[in-house]
Amino acid sequence: MNSIRVISILLSGFLYLLFQILVLKNLVLFGTAFCFLYVTYIILLPLDIKTIPVLLISFFLGIGVDLFYDTLGIHTAALLVIAFIRHRWLLVLVPTGGYEDDLQPSMLNMGLGWFLSYSVPLILIHHVLFFYIESLGTDLFLTSLQKVIASVIFVLVMSIIVQLLFYRRRRGI
Repeated sequence: MNSIRVISILLSGFLYLLFQILVLKNLVLFGTAFCFLYVTYIILLPLDIKTIPVLLISFFLGIGVDLFYDTLGIHTAALLVIAFIRHRWLLVLVPTGGYEDDLQPSMLNMGLGWFLSYSVPLILIHHVLFFYIESLGTDLFLTSLQKVIASVIFVLVMSIIVQLLFYRRRRGI
């Protein structure tokens, strides 16, 4: 991987972090739907990035979000689980011809159906972990379940909008 690509990946992660803490921190729909768009950044990392670098990126991104949300590591824990599961989940969803090395698993490159089957379980796992760790020790099961479902839908819609606006389709596919 060349240095320009590494800088580009890290810069886009920094932009996701800034957007999350400056714009999306106070964006809550109907008191239940939270927009944790930074999860999309980990989901959309190129396929050729190995698990350890993805875990490191997730750790620093999660810590950055936790610092501004005052959540004591909850974002980091949930994001690290996603980073750990990501590679194995990609192996489950391998298309017939396999993956190209530096392909980004976006909706534009892989199609809407594949992207939904890839991203929805990962976003769901992240949100279940986040909201249930957040409400640990209390009897807020239904409230947490409502937040999980509303937030997954909100993040998925925002993820698709961000991909349509800012990502490009890879040529030759």
